[in-house]
Amino acid sequence: MRKKTAQSGHKRNWLKHNWLRVSLSLFIVGLFALDTTGSTPLPLMDRFENISYDARMRATSQAKVDERIVIIDLDERSLTMEGHWPWSRAKMARLVDKLFNEYGILLLAMDVVFAERDETESLSRLDQVIETQDVAAIANALRTIRSDLDNDSVFADSIRDMPVVLGYYFTHDPRSKITKGKLPTPVMTSEALKGIDVGFVEAEGYGANIPLLEEASMSSGYFENPLQDDDGVIRRAPILQMYKGDLYESLAMAAARIYVGGELELDVVGTPDSDYKAIENIKLGRQTIPVDHNAAALVPYRGKRGSFRYISATDILNDTIENPDVLIGAAAFLGTTAPGLVDLRATPVASVFPGVEIHANLLAGILDNTFKHRPAWVLGAELLFILLIGVLLSFMLPDLDAIWATLMTIAMLGMTIISNLYFWTDQNIVFPLAPSVLLITALFLFNMSYGFLVESRSRNMLGSLFGQYVPEELVNDMASDPSHFSMKGDSRDMTVLFSDIRSFTNLSEGLKPEELSKLLNIYLTPMTATVHEHRGTIDKYIGDAMMAFWGAPVKDPKHANDALAAALEMMEKLKYINRQFKARGWPDVKIGIGINSGVMNVGNMGSEFRMAYTVLGDEVNLASRLEGLTKQYNTNIIIGEKTRDRITNYYFRELDRVRVKGKDKPVKIFEPYCSGDEIDHFRLEVLEQYYDALQHYRRQQWDAAMHLFARLQQREPDCLLYGMYIKRIELYREDPPGDDWDGVFTHTTK
Repeated sequence: MRKKTAQSGHKRNWLKHNWLRVSLSLFIVGLFALDTTGSTPLPLMDRFENISYDARMRATSQAKVDERIVIIDLDERSLTMEGHWPWSRAKMARLVDKLFNEYGILLLAMDVVFAERDETESLSRLDQVIETQDVAAIANALRTIRSDLDNDSVFADSIRDMPVVLGYYFTHDPRSKITKGKLPTPVMTSEALKGIDVGFVEAEGYGANIPLLEEASMSSGYFENPLQDDDGVIRRAPILQMYKGDLYESLAMAAARIYVGGELELDVVGTPDSDYKAIENIKLGRQTIPVDHNAAALVPYRGKRGSFRYISATDILNDTIENPDVLIGAAAFLGTTAPGLVDLRATPVASVFPGVEIHANLLAGILDNTFKHRPAWVLGAELLFILLIGVLLSFMLPDLDAIWATLMTIAMLGMTIISNLYFWTDQNIVFPLAPSVLLITALFLFNMSYGFLVESRSRNMLGSLFGQYVPEELVNDMASDPSHFSMKGDSRDMTVLFSDIRSFTNLSEGLKPEELSKLLNIYLTPMTATVHEHRGTIDKYIGDAMMAFWGAPVKDPKHANDALAAALEMMEKLKYINRQFKARGWPDVKIGIGINSGVMNVGNMGSEFRMAYTVLGDEVNLASRLEGLTKQYNTNIIIGEKTRDRITNYYFRELDRVRVKGKDKPVKIFEPYCSGDEIDHFRLEVLEQYYDALQHYRRQQWDAAMHLFARLQQREPDCLLYGMYIKRIELYREDPPGDDWDGVFTHTTK
């Protein structure tokens, strides 16, 4: 009973603490739900959904060329070689004859319209003949004219009884009801559509082919698309359009009927007792085309331009095709990619896309049954998903810290995207993606922002308590994730740094007390800032010396890298500091830095009168000893072997193997040489030669070692390390260290 009471009390406290946060989250969910139903659209939601649709289309497009369909291209080269468009009907007849009789195509669909009669020079030549007096000349001229007097008839004869689909277009401006040419026979009359409630695209006028050509053709289909989206992109195309109550088919649909055979059927949904009936699919034999309320289908783009083979029309006319076999048995579309003929469109897969290839994609989709579609139940499923995911996150995110909230958000986004792509690729069902992704993101950002306002108050409290130990950046980390820090005593892997001004005693003797104070302030301020910039913690100042560490109170997996970066930047800052000193008439200063890593004891230590957050241990003492060795090795920074092992993407030079005062076990010491980005052939060669010299030195092969160190000194005269080893070798020659020497140099001073 007590347990149930405690649980209910916890729930009441949670709701009391988070009611405003949850309420605002649910309000956001409500906005997205209203947008999904369409009652209250959110600004730019359609734009984001279009972007996500296009991204999915590009990501899942095929790279393989469809060999069943080819495009006869009225390209720039064809227009240059054969003359500007429109070409004479005689030339078009020759093109058609070659495609069918010589190259063996299966069918030809034309993404062009022949709305005017062909104008030739025959009539003017006839007038000239009438004016002549020579009967023989008249007869010869008439024989010549007779053959080309009616190019339209020549073209009509070439397409008659051939599987040719002519193109035409509808107009949709009520103010301009143009009727030009002759429309084909509708695929379905108004009588067959009674009782079917479909918002067919209704045309106001048309531009069709001249009657002679229309009557000669096997079929015709419209090629214009009035359904481009608000952003100008063509994502869907009407399979059928209505004109004066009758239905007409698109160019791709007409081509498919010839390719597959059979007649169109409308898959009508609705109950017999209901007044509502709608078309869900258009069927052609075994092929099914899912359509929306406009009898339009989503264009199944196979990929970017080039998903079908292009052949220049001039190559057909002049028999210069490289591989004519690709035309045998192919369905051909005649269209243009020439910019001047204005048939370039914006599509999900490319911002500039030939209109003729849209028809080719539609035909390929019909043949393969690969149309994406949005069934009527998708709206309800999307609304349910929005509500479920929204309510779940509204109650869970307030109870999670930043890391878990981020992980959960990523998991939700991943689940949403993966499930969406499953339906997209495996079921060809298009679920809206943008609303779900934006809702999850919006709830996450809202909760993070809300949490930030609360955390900023706790950050101020932490700053006042711990600001003396850690930089502001780490205070922020501590406030955002308290689980990663503790002021209690602990043993952990860390890095510690000691720095000291060389010969500071002599320097201070030449300065007045106020000058000495100012000097230390000018020196320590930028050095401290550098440590803080690299997420370090200042332990203490001991006169001119500074001690800092990394890895506490906030854990830092890159503590060794951060410490080295701070040390290198401190040396750069020293140049700026010395310029300031020079301006004040003070001498330049040199510093030494020692860095070491390992397991150290860290925590709030001290007495009842005073506590200090500090580190202790042998690794700390070694770092202090390394700082003291910098002067003897004529270098600025010395690091221990454990630090070297923890640092990535940096080259080091082993200075020596030493025993420091207070430790019997020898240690290797190193100096930073260069970063992985700075390494070059010269530096690698120097390092290789140096380690060879060091190996000879430790084997007491003095002559070989002396020779190599001397060569290195010539290559790098500014490096005093080589001179130190040369002096040692000279001493060891006079007083050899013995056969049991392990190559270790023992230092007897700190």
